[in-house]
Amino acid sequence: MDVKLKIKDREGVLHEIDAPTDMNMNLMEVIRSYELAPEGTIGICGGMAMCASCQCYVNSEHAIPEKSDDEEAMLSEAFFVKDNSRLGCQILITEELEGFEVELAPEEP
Repeated sequence: MDVKLKIKDREGVLHEIDAPTDMNMNLMEVIRSYELAPEGTIGICGGMAMCASCQCYVNSEHAIPEKSDDEEAMLSEAFFVKDNSRLGCQILITEELEGFEVELAPEEP
């Protein structure tokens, strides 16, 4: 089954995409697979919560898991962090994310 996601890229363009729930993918991997960010600018650490290149702003009210200590630590060192900042690699694509809306944070300076 696929869920519909709304992802605003770093140029401000809104993409409505279908993301599979049966492939154990996270949001960062979906963004990479749709090439919504230039190669080498997102998911640099491979999804280990060790960089903040996949930081995004959650713009919908979906219930997603709380931030882990690793994610909190990474975001505390990142640029352009907001109250709704999350690391895309830490958000697993599940059926509950139908209609999920996020915006990619600006690239780090």
